Formats: sequence, structure tokens, C-alpha cells
Amino acid sequence: MGVADAPSDPGGTPTGETDEGDTDQQRSPHDLVEQPAKVMRIGSMVKSLLEEVRNAPLDDAGRAHLAQVHERSIAELKDGLAPELVEELDRIALPFGDDNPSDAELRIAQAQLVGWLEGLFHGIQTALVAQQMAAQAQLQQMRQLPPGMGQSGPGMPGWAQQSGPLQPGERPSNEGTGQYL
Repeated sequence: MGVADAPSDPGGTPTGETDEGDTDQQRSPHDLVEQPAKVMRIGSMVKSLLEEVRNAPLDDAGRAHLAQVHERSIAELKDGLAPELVEELDRIALPFGDDNPSDAELRIAQAQLVGWLEGLFHGIQTALVAQQMAAQAQLQQMRQLPPGMGQSGPGMPGWAQQSGPLQPGERPSNEGTGQYL
């Protein structure tokens, strides 16, 4: 699930809602990821570890170490996330048992974490694009003149009130000589 998805509890009520009816969709990405650089670094590390686990079999010591790294990564991620994302991560990241996890268990756990992080990053990117589009639309609205304001009139530059056609050599009364000195 990404930032744009509001997770539901078993009763069907979105868990990201507050008393005011706000959901995760209305919060800025900065509010959801309090330490984005840290989350990106850990995400890159977890993805690299997943590639290593796919390419090489692990012995018992390697599996134990990778399980510790996985659990530490989750703990560090929690430090950089908003409480609602920490709760979501707690729900999906199941702890390993007392025994050393198998290669398959480690691959599944790492792939799940990488998938969750990629969903989080995708949700953040989507929210940022939506914010940028909304800001651009607002700027365009501010730049547009109200109807009828596009033509020159009294008080507008270039408007000259004429009482009739100009005679040869005559200038409009509000036009300067062009000299600034």
C-alpha cells in the first residue's frame, strides 16, 4: 500500500482517518516520511540485500545475520516514518521465529519489505505530482484575467481617449514624446 491508499481495519473503517475525517491522502508526503533520506538509504540497502540473497545460497551464520539486518532495517525505518506508516509496517512485517529462517523465508521477507518500500515511494511520487499539478492549476487561474479585462480601457496602458479622427501630424493627447531625458 502506498501513501495514496487508506488502509482499512477489519470493520472497513479507514485506519488513516481522524476525528476531522482527514485521511492519508490529504497529508503531505513530508508529514508521512519524516526522514526521507534515511528511508531511501535503507530502502536501497534492503533492495541490494535481496539481490544478494537471490544470487547466492546462505549458510546458517549468513541467514542469522541477514535476519538481524532485516529486523534492524525495519526498526530503523520506523524512526523515519509517521505513526500510521509504522503501524502499517508492523502489520505486514511478521517477525521470524526463534530458529534461523530458511533462505526462502528470508527472500520472502526481503521481497515483501522491498515491495512495501517501492509502494511507499510510488505513493510519495504520486502525491508530489498531484501537488505540483494542483499548484500549476492554481497559478494558471491566478494568471488568467477575468472576462472583459483583456481589452484596454481607462487607466490601462495604451488606452487613448480620442474625440475624433487625428489630423495629419497630430498625436493622441496622452502619448508622450518618447524622450526620457
